[in-house]
Amino acid sequence: MIVRRLKTQLERARTRRAVVALLGPRQVGKTTLARELAGAMPSIYLDLESVGDRARLEDAANYLSAHRHELVVLDEIQRVPELFSVLRSAVDAGTREGHPNGQFLVLGSASLDLLRQTSESLAGRIHYLELGPLDVLEVGAEEQSSPWVRGGFPGSFLAPDTATSLEWRNDFLQTYRERDIPQLGSRIPAETLRRFWTMLAHLHGTPLNQARIAAGLGVNASTVSRYLDLFVDLLLVRRLTPWAENVGKRLIRSPKIYLRDSGLLHALLNVRDEEELLGHPIIGPSWEGFVIETLIRCSPRSTDAFFYRTARGAEIDLVLDLPTRERWVFEIKRGSAPSVPRGFHEACKDLKPARRFLVYSGVERFTMAHDVEAISLFDAAALVAGVEAPSFQGEGK
Repeated sequence: MIVRRLKTQLERARTRRAVVALLGPRQVGKTTLARELAGAMPSIYLDLESVGDRARLEDAANYLSAHRHELVVLDEIQRVPELFSVLRSAVDAGTREGHPNGQFLVLGSASLDLLRQTSESLAGRIHYLELGPLDVLEVGAEEQSSPWVRGGFPGSFLAPDTATSLEWRNDFLQTYRERDIPQLGSRIPAETLRRFWTMLAHLHGTPLNQARIAAGLGVNASTVSRYLDLFVDLLLVRRLTPWAENVGKRLIRSPKIYLRDSGLLHALLNVRDEEELLGHPIIGPSWEGFVIETLIRCSPRSTDAFFYRTARGAEIDLVLDLPTRERWVFEIKRGSAPSVPRGFHEACKDLKPARRFLVYSGVERFTMAHDVEAISLFDAAALVAGVEAPSFQGEGK
């Protein structure tokens, strides 16, 4: 049983808010985590994709009133958006009876739908948490390559062999295209979604070029923007924004696009295992995206993430502005003896970070020239998460 890091935050949030929303893509482990929490207290679980469970809520106000002293878990709540107005009344009634916190746990697979529905009706009553795929802090330093190659979805990561893992990911992609996205009201044909998703995989880690994608799909740029918004809202794609403050230089303004799960990236490109990945042109962008996604997910709440790139070639792969008002910057390279490019040092002169890191695939941690710290992904993730990295014991490993 892999313990999810978010469990502690979820338990704490339940004691501080009437409603906690746990967001994340399908099959990421939301239901498992919710059932684990609910199993420790009086609770009731409703799957809103189930016809039977939705029928219980035909008179939602009375039903929820009857379970006012239990934790009510509502899974896939975006399927019944009209519930949000009912939840507000139920929350207020529970508060009047002396139970202001821990009334509802709602699970959803589409962030924008939930945010839009709850922004007004549950303002001040709801706390949002996002559960992503398994990360290196959850699986351990010795398993660092597995979540990179297979991705972090439990069904893929825990598969008994490589072939089963790839089969799970391909089934996941097909289900999203043919069932899950259409259920959200999208009328995009499944074949168009397949082509678009595959194009994003080929462009993984590059600045967004909507005109190029539009030409490949035979649509206009605004349609591409709509498709991309959908994938971002489904928590499947990350749109990493560029640094935008005025530093007196011409900056790259287009966001970079990354598939958030490296295992899905590899499935879309038909990369079957680590051996094929090591010889594939995607290896560099794949490792970069995996590191960026890991560090952003492990960062404290309210951390701002960017990349920095000027027209003259000064570049930083990831900039994290932490809640402590410190700025940390990261160069990301594969290999056991990587070097830091000149453009990174030039960019550091512009941004003046508190700490500079080179995240590479080795295990040793040491200081390089210009105060750059070479560090493994596991240790870097532990640092930004604010936890001790057990794989680092002073000098070397």
